[in-house]
Amino acid sequence: MLNTLTLNAQAIRNKTLTVIAAVAAALALPQLFHFAGMISGLGAAPGAAFLPMHIPVFLAGFLAGPVVGIAAGVLSPLVSHAIVGMPASALLPYMMIELAGFGLIAGLLCDVKLPFIVKLLIAQIGGRVFRAAALMSFPAIWEVTIMGIPGILLQWAFIPLLMYRLQGLKQKL
Repeated sequence: MLNTLTLNAQAIRNKTLTVIAAVAAALALPQLFHFAGMISGLGAAPGAAFLPMHIPVFLAGFLAGPVVGIAAGVLSPLVSHAIVGMPASALLPYMMIELAGFGLIAGLLCDVKLPFIVKLLIAQIGGRVFRAAALMSFPAIWEVTIMGIPGILLQWAFIPLLMYRLQGLKQKL
């Protein structure tokens, strides 16, 4: 009984640390892209195009399951908005819903036997469906999706590679 409690406490601690790490990364990565945009004269365009906040949320879900993915997805934009004011208030609820959808679906797929790129594609589409449902405006979702194509491609390139490298860490969560 004591070992079970110890293991559960360790699992909760590991999952909590995963959420904290994902939120911290989701706060830091957009700032790097915005800084690059400021230096290049592109403004916030790199952040909007490359979707850097999404990457840590996908990783949290794929590594630690749906509850961690949802928590990272909801908290990341909320904490970012509270600290740096981005995303803007008007976008905040939609981003929270979309990122929670990404985290949920990534988490549900974490142990499914599919090629990783297929799992990522399913999670990407699922999160966009969550956002579309929230917006209830089909044309708007296509505009956001088309603007984010560079970020979707970046996710296709790096998330499977990172997950391949992090598989050992996943076993500890």
